[in-house]
Formats: sequence, structure tokens, C-alpha cells
Amino acid sequence: MDAVARRRVSGPGLRTFLAIADRYGIPTRARVALLGEPSNSTYHEWVRKARAEAPLALPLDTLTRISGILGIHKALGILFPIEAEAMTWLKGPHRGEVFGGQAPIDVMIEGGLDGILTVRRYLDGWRGGLRGGPGAGADIEPLRETDIVFT
Repeated sequence: MDAVARRRVSGPGLRTFLAIADRYGIPTRARVALLGEPSNSTYHEWVRKARAEAPLALPLDTLTRISGILGIHKALGILFPIEAEAMTWLKGPHRGEVFGGQAPIDVMIEGGLDGILTVRRYLDGWRGGLRGGPGAGADIEPLRETDIVFT
């Protein structure tokens, strides 16, 4: 993505990220982690510029993280029509292999870009029907957790 494209999407992307973080009750320290650990002064400068609609060009890594979070937000809205249920899923511990007992939000915060994309892939797979399996008598074998590979 060239500098012109990054400037075009940075402000709107960051404003949307901030709205999602507000809605989910994500504290500032976790927001900084989700955005790739910019310094506190850099983070606050980005926020100031985004809210003022001033020119802003975020790093590609940060934009990729924001894109992943937007995808997670969209998937949660599709899978959980009741927002409280989405928040329970996002903030509650999980036994699935990819979560290792952690809440998905913690995987996102602690796992960096890989953690964000892991949660997004999981939700995208769930939306696409990879969770669960065919009924009895189906001509195909049911999908098992060990069949899903994240690369």
C-alpha cells in the first residue's frame, strides 16, 4: 500500500478502531498493544490527528492490525446478534486449541498481529461453517479441531 492510500484510510480506520475499542471497553494500554506498541506520545498524536481529521499516515503493520479488528467486529456482529453474547464470547476463557484457555481478546492483545489474525481466522471459519460438522449419515467425515490448520 503506497503512502497516498495509507493517508486515505488511516484517519477513518483509526476512528473506527477507537469506536470499537470504546464499545468493547478496551483500556488505553490494551489499545496501544493492539495497534503494535507505538509509544504513548505517538498513540496520543495519532488519536488527536484522527479525531481532528488531520492528515495521518499510519504504518502498514498498524493498518493491518486495524483491518483484522474490523473483521473481528463484523464477524461478531454476524455470529452474535445480541451484543452482550458477543462480549461474553470475546472476553470469556475458551478451551479451543487456538485459545489455550485464554479469552480471545487476551489472545489479540498478547499475541500481536498473529493473535489478532488467529481470532479473525477462527471467526471467519466459524462463519463459513468450519465449526461443527455434517449430520449423521453424511457422505463426508465430520471436521475435527485437528483438521484446522492456521498458518
